[in-house]
Amino acid sequence: MILRKLLSDLLLAIDNLRAQKTRTLLTALGIVFGVGSVIGMLAIGAGAREESLRFIEQLGVRNILIDSRPATSREELQQRRRSSPGLTERDVRILEANIEDLEMLSPRRTLHPARILPKPARDIPELYGVRPSYASIHNLRVVEGRFFDQDHDAGSASVCVLGENAKVSLLGYQPAVGKFVKINDNWLEVVGVLGPNVAAGAQNTGGKMLDLNNIVYIPLNKFQYRYWDNSSFMRDDLDGIDLRLKAGADSIEVAKVVTAIVNSTHHDTPDFTVTIPAALLAQQQRTQTIFTYVMVAISAISLLVGGIGIMNIVLATVLERTREIGIRRAIGARRPDIVRQFLTESVLISMAGGLLGIAFGFLLSWIIAKTAEWKTIVTAMSVFVAFGVSVTVGMIFGIYPALKASNINPIEALRYE
Repeated sequence: MILRKLLSDLLLAIDNLRAQKTRTLLTALGIVFGVGSVIGMLAIGAGAREESLRFIEQLGVRNILIDSRPATSREELQQRRRSSPGLTERDVRILEANIEDLEMLSPRRTLHPARILPKPARDIPELYGVRPSYASIHNLRVVEGRFFDQDHDAGSASVCVLGENAKVSLLGYQPAVGKFVKINDNWLEVVGVLGPNVAAGAQNTGGKMLDLNNIVYIPLNKFQYRYWDNSSFMRDDLDGIDLRLKAGADSIEVAKVVTAIVNSTHHDTPDFTVTIPAALLAQQQRTQTIFTYVMVAISAISLLVGGIGIMNIVLATVLERTREIGIRRAIGARRPDIVRQFLTESVLISMAGGLLGIAFGFLLSWIIAKTAEWKTIVTAMSVFVAFGVSVTVGMIFGIYPALKASNINPIEALRYE
């Protein structure tokens, strides 16, 4: 009996909405744009969250990164050198001897080459001198060949490993292992090629954007013996020291110890920075949650406007169908029947708008991804939430018109022209 009533109300509501196709469509547009906006904003947030998490995971949640801060002038450098030698191999030895939770460590030196052969098709790759442990510290994935080993580093071997973009830019898409590249005045044999590092592919370093896939890695000893920078007098002996801690170590607490050790050797000179990816991860998650809430709240305004539109149209419909309501009441329809009839129409409008809004949300996410080159991810949860809210809005904003219709006096309704 109940199902029969619901089916009858549904068919009647569909007939009434089909009789006013244009009005129904215009009423549903607010819901369409609202649902689409919510899905689009959640997709942007999910994409940004995944990219940032991938980048932080690439840094390593068990890692601690020490970076030198290059002096900006001769005067600043002279002031620093009175108390601090800068980041050096001595710091490396002291950290290796005093950090109990240290699993592995790699000093790091960088250089922007002046000349490189074959001539790169795009930007000149950066040159990194590192220990073999650098690959494990940063979870570098080798897709061709292998990363250089301790023997290569001890013997200052003329070998290199190419980042994905560096390989394509220098050697094209053919296999690269066994081929040679010339960086400045030194020929290097390619022994490995890395897979894609981070999709976003860039981090800020020294005030410029660095493509993490456009790097050539060589053994640190080879770098120290064969490469030098004309501006090296303005820089420390090392550009950075990357540490990986043992499993279970508290990276934040260890970072305090690392900072204290380096401060003691540098006599509290602020010529270095310590980055803790685990802390960055926690901060990123908090920031991303706030960002998502704000974006969804802004987008939900469209749903609110859509709900007001539904209420407005249903109220107008009640006025137009006053005589119909009187006839239904006269032949035995009760107030709950009238409420159910108009509430069903409101919910149908919001459901139709919600379904169209889902399609619009997918389209909006695709357009944003293509035009802004911003990764977007439409999740099942975002679709469910947006559609559920749209149906809820239809019910809430349909209650008042439905109650108003049920309270109409049948006798006055029959007299209404």
